[in-house]
Amino acid sequence: MKELTHPTIAHYDREAVGFRDSTRNHDVSGNYAAFLEAIEAQAPFTVLDFGCGPGRDLRYFTSLGHRAVGLDGSAAFVDMARADTGCEVLQQDFIALDLPTEHFDGVFANASLFHVPQPGLPNVLSQLHRCLKTRGVLFTSNPHGDDQQGFSGTRYGCYYTLETWRQLLSSAGFEELHHYFRPPGLPRAQQPWLASVWRKL
Repeated sequence: MKELTHPTIAHYDREAVGFRDSTRNHDVSGNYAAFLEAIEAQAPFTVLDFGCGPGRDLRYFTSLGHRAVGLDGSAAFVDMARADTGCEVLQQDFIALDLPTEHFDGVFANASLFHVPQPGLPNVLSQLHRCLKTRGVLFTSNPHGDDQQGFSGTRYGCYYTLETWRQLLSSAGFEELHHYFRPPGLPRAQQPWLASVWRKL
């Protein structure tokens, strides 16, 4: 599977500055709200930003007083996120995770899990389930499709239907709270992103 993940990581290492500049002002406020409102623990929360990139979302969570830890496979992103936020940021390939058990109130996986090769996804979801506290929350947002997978340029992605995504998350021990398609207010054909919120059973 490293033959699938390493080209993706290398892409983000090469394009880190451009990616940071082009996504810095993306409006993901709806995703933040869906994630944070579902967490039942008492604030401040301990959250893992899974696929944190250059640190935009880490900065937001810490601005609210939460304890945020980042994780990314790209060394360039990890350096950027550490420098920009002062947060702990782990450099780990998604298919080779080493996470503490029952440590986080929530995992925020915004535009990241679709890069996990399909054969490795059940194990990754199991690792995320294990790192969450009881009734912890997993937020995911991924481009959806018809269960196709493959390279787009030098980045590998899997594009699941809602039904398949539900099966994968349910099999990993998560209960769906709700889902929505993004951007809001557009016809479904113009909403490429599927966001969903899950609770650890």
